[in-house]
Amino acid sequence: MARVLVTEEIAESGLNQLRQAGHEVDVQLGLSPEQLLDAVKGAHALIIRSATNVDAPTLAAAADMVVVGRAGIGLDNVDVQAATDRGVMVVNAPQSNILSAAEQTMALLLAQARNIPQAHTALKNGKWERSKWEGVELHGKTLGVVGLGKIGALVAQRALAFGMRLVAYDPFISEDRARMMGVELMPLDDLLAQSDFITIHLPKNKETTGLLNTAALAKTKKGVRIINVARGGIVSEADLYEAIKSGHVQGAALDVFEKEPCTESPLFELPSVVVVPHLGASTAEAQDKAGVTIAEQVLLALAGDFVPFAVNVSAGEVSDVVRPFMGLAELLGRFIGGLLDGEPADLEVVYQGELAGAGTKILTLCALKGLFAATGDDSASFVNAPALASEKGVNFSESSSTVSQEYLNLITVRSGDHEVSGTLAVVGRGIEPRIVTVDSHSVEIPPAATMLVVRNDDRPGMIGRVTTALGEANISISSMAVGPSPTRGTAMMVLSTSAPTPENVLSGLRGSDGIIDIHVISLR
Repeated sequence: MARVLVTEEIAESGLNQLRQAGHEVDVQLGLSPEQLLDAVKGAHALIIRSATNVDAPTLAAAADMVVVGRAGIGLDNVDVQAATDRGVMVVNAPQSNILSAAEQTMALLLAQARNIPQAHTALKNGKWERSKWEGVELHGKTLGVVGLGKIGALVAQRALAFGMRLVAYDPFISEDRARMMGVELMPLDDLLAQSDFITIHLPKNKETTGLLNTAALAKTKKGVRIINVARGGIVSEADLYEAIKSGHVQGAALDVFEKEPCTESPLFELPSVVVVPHLGASTAEAQDKAGVTIAEQVLLALAGDFVPFAVNVSAGEVSDVVRPFMGLAELLGRFIGGLLDGEPADLEVVYQGELAGAGTKILTLCALKGLFAATGDDSASFVNAPALASEKGVNFSESSSTVSQEYLNLITVRSGDHEVSGTLAVVGRGIEPRIVTVDSHSVEIPPAATMLVVRNDDRPGMIGRVTTALGEANISISSMAVGPSPTRGTAMMVLSTSAPTPENVLSGLRGSDGIIDIHVISLR
C-alpha cells in the first residue's frame, strides 16, 4: 500500500480509484509551502493542480516519492528537472480539459467582441447603455492562433464556423496539416500584423514567457484584441496594459495571470478588458476526466509500469505491438546485469522480426532500467535511467532487423562480453517470456525470480556435479535448460532455483574442474 498525498481538489471518482486499489489517500488542502515540506515526508505519490508549487526542496523532502501527478495540463508549478534528477516521474492529464479550454476561449472571444460582461454589469447597476457597448462581428475577421496543438485546433475548428479567416503560428505543424484544418501557417510577425484577434495556446517555458511583450505588441494590427486561456506570463501584463492605454490594442480577455490567485491588477481598471479567475478547465466534465486520468497514471507509476503521459520519460508513444514486450526487455536487462556481476557496461539492444521499426525506444529504456537495477542501483527508473547512464559513462543504443530466422520477434541484449536473447512464447492460452540464448548457447527456459547460469566444459558429469551441489544445499530446481556452444566446446546450464545459491556452494563449484564461470541471477 502506498500513501498518496492530495493537496488540491480533484474529482471524487479519481480518489475512489486510488482507494479501491488499496492505497491510502491523504487529502490535505490549502497547505502552505512549509506545511507541504512536512506533508510530503513518507508520501509515495503527490497529486496537485495549479496552486501547489513542487520545487526542488519539496522533492528533496519527499524521499519516498515515486510520482507527482498534475490533474491538468500545465506543469510550470513543478520543477520537472529536479524530479527527473531524483528519479521521480511527473505525469499530467493533457487531454482532460482540452474541450473545456477551447470552449472557454470561444466564450471569451465572444465576450470581448460584444462587451458582454461590461454591458451585463452596467444593466444590473441600472444603466441602459446600448451605444456605449457596441461590439464587432467575428465574421470576416482574422483570428491568429498562436499554437495549433490540440486546443488551438479545436478553437480553429469552432472559429471557422463563425466565418473567421484563420491564420496560425506553430513551427511544429506541417503546412498540409494546417491546410486540412482550413488554417494558413505563417511566421509570428506576419500573424501579429494581420490578426484582428489573437488567441494564445502555448505551454509556458523559457521560450514563451513574455512572448507578447512591448516589442511584439507594437507589431500587431491597430485595434487587435488579445485572448489568453493558456498560461499567465506568456502575455506580459504590464506591456499589455500600456498597449491598451495607448489605444493600439483594443482590448483583451484573460483567463490566466502571471501570479495566481490574482485579485488586483491595473488591467482590471480598463473597461475593454474581460477577466475571469482561471476557469479554462472549470467544468464538471473536465474535472471528472482530469481526476480519473491522473488517478490512472499514478496507479501505473506506483505499480512500476510505463505511464503514457509521463512528461519526463524519453520514450515517446508506445504501440500495442511494443507494449507486451516491456516486461521481457527489463528481464533481459536484469539478466545480463547478473552476468556482469554488478558492474554495468555499455548496452546494445537488437530487435528482430515484427518489433523492428515499431517504436522500440521504450524497450531499450526498460532494458537499461533492468541493467542498473541488477547492478546495484535500486533507484533506477524509467525517469532517471538515461541520466544514470550518463553519470556512469554507460553508452546505450539500439538497432533493428526485420529478419528473424527462428522467432516471430526476438530481443537481444548485449553488454560487456555477454549476450542474452528472449522472446514471448504462446503457452496454452497465454503468452509467457522465454530466455532462448545466453552467450551464444542455445537454451530455452522461462525466467524465474532466482536463477543460476553455469558455463562449463562440454563433457559428461558436469550436470550431476551442479545439481548434486544444489541438492546438498537443500535448493530445489524448478526448471533447467542445457545448451552446447556451436563453436567453443563448452556447454551452459541455466537453472531456475527455489532460493539464491549460497556463496559457499558457489565457491565450491567455481573451484571444480571443468566449471568455467558461474553467475547468480535475480529477476525479482
